[in-house]
Amino acid sequence: MIGVFDSGYGGLTILKQIRNTLPDYDYIYLGDNARAPYGTRSFDIVYDFTRQAVEFLFAQGCPLVILACNTASAKALRTIQQTVLPERWPDRRVLGVIRPTVEDVGAMTHTRHVGLLATPGTVNSHSYTLEINKIHPDITLTERACPMWVPIVEAGEALSDGADYFVRKYIDDIMEADPLIDTLLLGCTHYPILLPKIRKYAPEHVRIVPQGQIVADSLKDYLRRHPEIECRCSKSGTTSFLTTEATDKFDPLASLFIGTSVHSTKITL
Repeated sequence: MIGVFDSGYGGLTILKQIRNTLPDYDYIYLGDNARAPYGTRSFDIVYDFTRQAVEFLFAQGCPLVILACNTASAKALRTIQQTVLPERWPDRRVLGVIRPTVEDVGAMTHTRHVGLLATPGTVNSHSYTLEINKIHPDITLTERACPMWVPIVEAGEALSDGADYFVRKYIDDIMEADPLIDTLLLGCTHYPILLPKIRKYAPEHVRIVPQGQIVADSLKDYLRRHPEIECRCSKSGTTSFLTTEATDKFDPLASLFIGTSVHSTKITL
């Protein structure tokens, strides 16, 4: 199976698009809900938690794991790729969500001014700034942390009137910081659940960019370019869901994120 990992529910928005794009493959989703959120945790803790999850998925037989979590991608991906894989799992691969997003943004912006809305952990890592400087040095990136958005989504309040204040606040903040922004990246996989309100308060000319389809298209291209990995991915069109939380808590909200009924299994990392 292809493994998809997130600290909680947000990665399900990525998995949803991956399954729509590549429906024939088998997937196993792992949400570390018991230890979420990752966005405010230290570099070392995020790395340790992410490594544990990746190795768990490898032990289930996954040849490839997608870190469908911006914080994990920012704080753990490179170290896992450079140390854990060569030392322990040289025949496995781990991919993140930041690089494909940055690669695509160059074709989206006309003003070359881009905004990033993300968790404090992703913003403080400056991973998007580093990648954009490498790939699109002519782009000016403005980053803003949105610490209230994940709690709002996970409390099931994304469509409530109470969410409006914090959605408008962070969008106003980033647009005031750089009025030339014409593209806003949603640098957290929870944020697509807030899309109706984000579109409501963002200026009409600003393009809002969730990551799901970008990551799905990138994975499709990766499998095409790496047949040695692709041939090891089973194809029965199935999905399994794992969580470190109680399943009766995980399943209802997970179903909302992915749009289909979810029946998960509880595991311990």
